[in-house]
Amino acid sequence: MRTELKPTRLDRVFSRLDREPERPAHIDVPVMTRHRVVLFASTLAFYVAIVWAVVITSWLVRLDWQIMFFRPYQQWQQIHAFLDYYVVLGQRGPTAVMVAAWLGWRSWRQHTLRPMLALGVSLLLLNITVGAAKIGMGRLGPHYATEIGSNEMWLGGDIFPSGHTANAVVTWGILAYLASTPRARRWLSALSAVISLGVGLTTVYLGTHWLSDVLLGWAAGLLIMLALPWFEPLIARAEARLFSLRDTLRDRRTAPVPASTPTSVPAAAPTSVPAAAPTSVPAAAPTPTAVGTASLRVPGEEPAGVRETGVAARAAHPPIVPLHLSPGPHLTRSERAPVTPTGSRRPPHADRVAHNATSARPVAGG
Repeated sequence: MRTELKPTRLDRVFSRLDREPERPAHIDVPVMTRHRVVLFASTLAFYVAIVWAVVITSWLVRLDWQIMFFRPYQQWQQIHAFLDYYVVLGQRGPTAVMVAAWLGWRSWRQHTLRPMLALGVSLLLLNITVGAAKIGMGRLGPHYATEIGSNEMWLGGDIFPSGHTANAVVTWGILAYLASTPRARRWLSALSAVISLGVGLTTVYLGTHWLSDVLLGWAAGLLIMLALPWFEPLIARAEARLFSLRDTLRDRRTAPVPASTPTSVPAAAPTSVPAAAPTSVPAAAPTPTAVGTASLRVPGEEPAGVRETGVAARAAHPPIVPLHLSPGPHLTRSERAPVTPTGSRRPPHADRVAHNATSARPVAGG
């Protein structure tokens, strides 16, 4: 009996992912509509209003001090340990790594760089805008306040607006911004709103931020998310340029190496060696005996014409003289003339006789 395993929920998820196209035929890119422009302008007005309320030390600053004196971390100590971990969802490092891992997988799956580029642009805008506001206004936090009831502005602090809150809005909101379906965008928008709201209130509970810091952090993060469609053309151009660079490097790496053509070495011009002029050998005068016996040839002896041809050839091409011999005609040992020394180095002796002379001594035995 054959039994088939029932696929688990994880198997169904992976099978659904395998059925998805590698690159969607149409990627829904948000555009800057009139509705979005109105939201951006309203959020910017709210941002300016919060800053102005803190600068003039309005009722918002008094509310900040009341919450600080209430000390929520002492009123609800049971949730203190949980909120210490929950606030990590607003820290830049851990959240950026988690979101970048998910968006990187999506970029590889769909063969597009837009998710990673959108994340990079949003984090860059976050660092510039929120960082500049923190340094410019220099507000001190509740634990470092110097005067009760003051706004603590321009005293060298860096908590206004709240960086944890703005980072939570941007890093989790980018998932909703890059969602591929309207249903996924709605669910992810609600999730990012809950996370960013919880992170902001957690910082107030822990006493690290004023309530006005959290309000300005929410506004700062929302401004970045609403302004992202203005940067979509820049993201598209950067993606096209990166893909073009990748294709160029790939073609250069896979291009066949051209065969090296041998370099032609110019041949040396042949040096003309002047041929030696043939030396005319005077013919020997015929003797009567040679004339009479011209018709008789000794066996093994070459004819006279052949000998003359060989002599002429040898005269035309003189033999190569070895380097160890001195130049000049070389004779055989039998043809050399005896060299008579000018004087004998041996002393004269009366009994010395020549080799051919008859000895004057008597012959022994005779």
